[in-house]
Amino acid sequence: MTTLAFDDKGVDVVYEGTEFRLEQELIEEATEKSYYDVTDHEVLQIVAEQPNLQGEPRRIGDILD
Repeated sequence: MTTLAFDDKGVDVVYEGTEFRLEQELIEEATEKSYYDVTDHEVLQIVAEQPNLQGEPRRIGDILD
């Protein structure tokens, strides 16, 4: 299971029992989008090769509102 916790500067991730941080700049570089326009599904795709994408994707900007 993968857990994502978003804030204004990046995402705290727990992936297969390992905790790490994805900084805003890294996410923007990987997606070629503004951090607030990236979706939670896109972040999951950075973390996992074949993520379990459930529900509708949500923009980070909407999650942080």
